[in-house]
Amino acid sequence: MTDPIAWSAGRLKFFRRPFHEYTLTQRVVLSQMPLFVTTLLTAFLVWAFFRETMDNPLFVTFLVSQLALMALCYLVPWEKLPYTSFLVIPLLDFVSIGFAREGGQESLTTLGLLSVFPVIWMCASGYYPRAALSMSFLGPLAIIWVPLLLKGASTIQEFTRALLLPVIMLGIGVSVSVLTLSMMRQQRALEEKDAQLQANLRTSQRQEALLNTVLDTVHLGVLAVDGNGHDVLMNRKQRINHELARPKDIADPTEAELLVFGPDRKTLVPVEERPVRRAVLGETFTDDLVWLGVGSGQRAFVTTARAMKDPDGTAIGSVIAFSDVTDLVNALAAKDDFVSSVSHEFRTPLTSILGYVEILLADEPEESQRQMLEIIRRNSERLLTLVSDLLSSRNGQLIVKPEAVDVAELVRSSVSSAMPRAAASGVDLEAETPDRLEAQVDGARISQVLDNLVSNAIKYSPGGGKIRVSLEQDDGHLECRVADTGMGMSPEDSSEIFAKFFRSSSVRRTAIPGVGLGLPISKAIIEAHGGTIAVDSSLGEGTTFTFRVPV
Repeated sequence: MTDPIAWSAGRLKFFRRPFHEYTLTQRVVLSQMPLFVTTLLTAFLVWAFFRETMDNPLFVTFLVSQLALMALCYLVPWEKLPYTSFLVIPLLDFVSIGFAREGGQESLTTLGLLSVFPVIWMCASGYYPRAALSMSFLGPLAIIWVPLLLKGASTIQEFTRALLLPVIMLGIGVSVSVLTLSMMRQQRALEEKDAQLQANLRTSQRQEALLNTVLDTVHLGVLAVDGNGHDVLMNRKQRINHELARPKDIADPTEAELLVFGPDRKTLVPVEERPVRRAVLGETFTDDLVWLGVGSGQRAFVTTARAMKDPDGTAIGSVIAFSDVTDLVNALAAKDDFVSSVSHEFRTPLTSILGYVEILLADEPEESQRQMLEIIRRNSERLLTLVSDLLSSRNGQLIVKPEAVDVAELVRSSVSSAMPRAAASGVDLEAETPDRLEAQVDGARISQVLDNLVSNAIKYSPGGGKIRVSLEQDDGHLECRVADTGMGMSPEDSSEIFAKFFRSSSVRRTAIPGVGLGLPISKAIIEAHGGTIAVDSSLGEGTTFTFRVPV
């Protein structure tokens, strides 16, 4: 049994739909419905108060014709006929109303006003607007004039009085047509906007699907948060990372409850210093290392955050990327341990070699033997210094002993020592220094830096060229530049040049020897003096190293 409440709700929902969403048959029925309902009410009034009219065949014809027309609205398959075929219904309504006016004039003199319904229908349809306006006048006019002509009326007054109703109907038709055309223009505009919005929505959905696919494909955890710190987007990898940091006994932890540790892997990072919290507060940072999780499953992540802003520049959230660098961190730790172990192992035999060389030199050997022993001692001392520097730079303990030194003389000496090698390589080497520039520096260490920079400049100018070493004093600092016209480096290689064991891609493709330790040690020496060292290079155009230390 049908629930009456549900049935009523369904009917209400049916009538609340936009008119254009109904089928053509439903629209035809709804358009005829006002006249049909009015006809039923008219029939009831006539039956109640003017029963004699119900015996008038013309009035009965009106009632029967309205029933027939409503049945046609339901039964005719309008969708299979030419689209505007339904306009025959309002035309037939004029004929039916004509019967009503003639058959009910004695009881209801205003039945001719029923013609307003077919007038509104035709003019509101939007089809053939000029013909519709013509019928708005001619239809009501025919309802009045045709009976007059059939009765033989011929006076001008009779025909003139009949013009009032057609004129009123024409005015109504004009008003409805204007409103309909305006609404149709608005509807077309809305439909165009709707089509555009639908197209934009489809594009947005495709882009969203593409973005989600890309984010789930990359091997990075990506998290987007809004200005209030609520998660907006989290890709598949980041969900795994989040699960790694989640305590096992907490299903939905807060930021403060997540297992986020510092570089020592044991100390929990304070909430305000955690990557996500910093990003929510509007910070932009790169390469912040944290450890997530505990035990054997603990992983190292480098985090990077960038703020999102609206067109007005107001912060609306942030995007944080988590890159798993556990294998890299472990490899670097293993490498440092290996270097430390090897360096210690080198130091012991080198110390013994130097000791025995000193003993042999103390026995006053022959000149030829002395020269060979001096070579052994010099190279052993150089190797021992290199090992010591490597250990010191690893531990951050490289020590310098400043004293008053003429740095200009150090530069000239370094350039002079490198002249033979430069000449052999076809390199034009020159120094530009003041006569004297005294500073409180460790002379031996600065010489080590100069020798390394000049040696590198010669080494990486395999096709010859020009090397210029300049020295000057600037704002309480000495500034030294070693500029060459050699092979140069790419910006990516320049940013890594001071990393231990790093060798640029262009150098790796050549047979130029080296292990990538000279520049890191030089950087450690300059920084131990409280100075800075920088590089400016262009691939194929040359390189300039500049270091500054306080005078």
